[in-house]
Amino acid sequence: MAGLNRMRRALLGAGALAALGAGGYLGWQRLFTRQPDFADLAYGSGERQVLDIYLPQGSGPFPYVLEIHGGAFKIGSKTMSAPSEALLAAGIAIVRPNYRYSSTDIWPAQGQDCLAAAQFVLDGAASYGLDASRFALWGQSAGGFLAVSTALSLIETGRPPQAVVDFYGPMDFSTMDADMAALGRTAQMGQTDPADSAESQLLGYAVGSNPAAAKAMGPVGRLEAMAPRALPPLFLRHGDADPLIAHTQSERLAAAWSRVDPQAPVDFALVAGAGHGGGDFDTDVVMGRLTAFLRRTLPVSA
Repeated sequence: MAGLNRMRRALLGAGALAALGAGGYLGWQRLFTRQPDFADLAYGSGERQVLDIYLPQGSGPFPYVLEIHGGAFKIGSKTMSAPSEALLAAGIAIVRPNYRYSSTDIWPAQGQDCLAAAQFVLDGAASYGLDASRFALWGQSAGGFLAVSTALSLIETGRPPQAVVDFYGPMDFSTMDADMAALGRTAQMGQTDPADSAESQLLGYAVGSNPAAAKAMGPVGRLEAMAPRALPPLFLRHGDADPLIAHTQSERLAAAWSRVDPQAPVDFALVAGAGHGGGDFDTDVVMGRLTAFLRRTLPVSA
């Protein structure tokens, strides 16, 4: 049973359930045919420390979104799904990094990689047709955790993004089990506190053995320790039927964000009937509003 639980846990991430329905994870990858304009740019020396850049049609420099993939911190890649045609059509470039897996390197390796990727693009933006003054971070599931974490690190180093986007990411490991229990649900992929959870494997210790430390390293804990300061606009979407991560996690992030900066716009909505990723997040109700949000906050030239 423990082995089965670990196998199920490994599928956690943006679109993982949809991947199974498409013939398995590798089968899902084969559906992705669009090629990046810049492929496998090395932002570090490791095999996983590479990124791709997709440019819209027209002449730049373009605003861009650094989109971080999910996968329980231990599977997935920058090519696991097609880049958003809605964003590209709106004139927004997409940058997708890989990062080291928790199965080979525990935290903070993943945070260090995403920050290094963000800084690499900022430093070389002009060479790739990008505008370093107009960028956002976006992630789904585990990628949402990394996107928000990276945004906070960039804010702390004086290179803040103009917007942050999170889709159904875990935001406080220490409360994930309690949040599911409060909704009267049992997490489909297992609890977070045990040592074999994806979050515990990321940290290198059982979340339940040191909840204070598990909280402090995540976005909510970092925000709660942060003095009031200006924060960029935040866009959050979470399925109200998510069987893996309670939507309360997004609510916690929204509240912590507003505590640090009550003036920062926070666009948070539940996606009715939606689970953990899947087609409900590909609709105009979600992607249309995300595109409009990014066009306002970057902004995008007409």
